[in-house]
Amino acid sequence: MSRQGGAVTAVTIFHPVTDVDGFDGWVSELTASARGADGFTSSAVSIHDAEFDWALAVTFDGDDSLHAWLDSAQRRAVLKDGQSRGFWSRSGDLILGEDIEAPPGVSAFLHSVADGKESDFRVVQDRLIGASSKFPGYEGTVLLPPSTTGGDWLSMLRFRTPEQLAAWLRSHERDLALPGLRSSLTKGFSAVSSTTPFATTVRVQDGRTLMTPNWKSAMLVLLVLYPTVMVLSRFFGPILDRAGAEPWLALWVSQIVSVSALQWWLMPSVTKPFKRWLDPVDGADSRVSLAGAAIIVVGYAVTLAVFATVHWLQFWDYAS
Repeated sequence: MSRQGGAVTAVTIFHPVTDVDGFDGWVSELTASARGADGFTSSAVSIHDAEFDWALAVTFDGDDSLHAWLDSAQRRAVLKDGQSRGFWSRSGDLILGEDIEAPPGVSAFLHSVADGKESDFRVVQDRLIGASSKFPGYEGTVLLPPSTTGGDWLSMLRFRTPEQLAAWLRSHERDLALPGLRSSLTKGFSAVSSTTPFATTVRVQDGRTLMTPNWKSAMLVLLVLYPTVMVLSRFFGPILDRAGAEPWLALWVSQIVSVSALQWWLMPSVTKPFKRWLDPVDGADSRVSLAGAAIIVVGYAVTLAVFATVHWLQFWDYAS
């Protein structure tokens, strides 16, 4: 069974070749190997011309099933056959998903293109590529048509570093290239969102970078930080004391442990059920904001009650 967590997509980028028909036929074989694997949901072959990267996107119902196919002997055999014919991957597989951070320097945008506006949409994408390709660190753009009727187009922009990507996204040149894009869409375009370990979700909506309000991030961090510090004080603090650590050193080591736990384990786990609430677009509704805040306040009350009443957890009553 695949681990639950939503659809996960792997985008594989290839070097362009002169044998377009041969490449298209071979990509069909690669797609067929994915279609026959457990958990497959959809696939899309990119627009591959002189301006755009050549790529295949394959979506599975979870990361376990996706990686099972990526590591399969059947896929390796198809890739090896493609290499013998001159079809080489240009980079490692890029993984996109609801709870997966985009690779550094990569930004993916969803576009709901209106019927009959596909040509206008392509013109703007060509203009964006022309402008972005002049910026330092630009590596390429993938444009994937929808895998189903009425679905969204996906554009994926790659820069060498996150800083170079951010410079392009904030640039005046990008603002000048955007006019005409919105008129070809049924709604504003948005970036595939990502959430930082400390509860800030970043999205790009209609060309504007949006982030979780600071008060929401602070509320969620406090919900996790308080019990973390209390538990460390009760169980880890005495260990440091018995080891002979001076108070100034013991506090420093304890802070390293707490920050590390929050960064890599606790906050990523807690932010998942609050994903919509933290989203600066989907969670902007006042009812959603109030409901999430109320749940967190209840969490405060529960943790305070636990540490106030459970003597075993009260570190101040235990000698080192």
